[in-house]
Amino acid sequence: MSTVLQNFSNDLAAVGEQVLRSLVQVRNGKRGAGAGTIWHADGLIITNAHVVDGIRQGRTGDGALTVLLSDGRELPAYVLARDPEHDLAALRVDAQNLPTITLGDSRQLQAGQFVLCLGFPWGVTGGATSGIVIDAGAALPEVRDPHHEWIAASLHLRPGHSGGPMVDVQGRLVGINTMMNGPDVGVAVPVHVAKAFLKQAMAQMYTRV
Repeated sequence: MSTVLQNFSNDLAAVGEQVLRSLVQVRNGKRGAGAGTIWHADGLIITNAHVVDGIRQGRTGDGALTVLLSDGRELPAYVLARDPEHDLAALRVDAQNLPTITLGDSRQLQAGQFVLCLGFPWGVTGGATSGIVIDAGAALPEVRDPHHEWIAASLHLRPGHSGGPMVDVQGRLVGINTMMNGPDVGVAVPVHVAKAFLKQAMAQMYTRV
């Protein structure tokens, strides 16, 4: 049994190391900082709306918002779109060939599956927390908001985990960390909700052009 647990521990650490490459720290010019995940290699990043609260949408050039990449580069960022209702925001940095995360299928999540969340808890780079899925979907009894879909997991999210990735044991993105709901329940936005948000945001941008 100890060998099985050791192998599982090593595999989980390897997953965390893999995900770290697409993890970014979002710095909003205030006291706090959150996390984000590189969605597209040409600089598209997904995070929480509350991480960029108070930052104007669009190219501001005021340096209030920056993103720290895993390779140590800190780049100016701007808000492409935000959806406070689902606590999602899309950011853009001027960079190419960035390491992206592999997308999973949040609709396939089942209670009891293991998940890993990464971010910058209390400023710690790539700090991880893990646990099992309690439930996923709408009207979860563990989540105060009954009107939207969420993932509830038995784990502890801390300040700085917000906007970071929740991944399955294969390192695939299944959710965007967003909040604690009580002492033992971490909540994430399902990745299919994030996909829909980005699709709508891109469609609106092209319509305006």
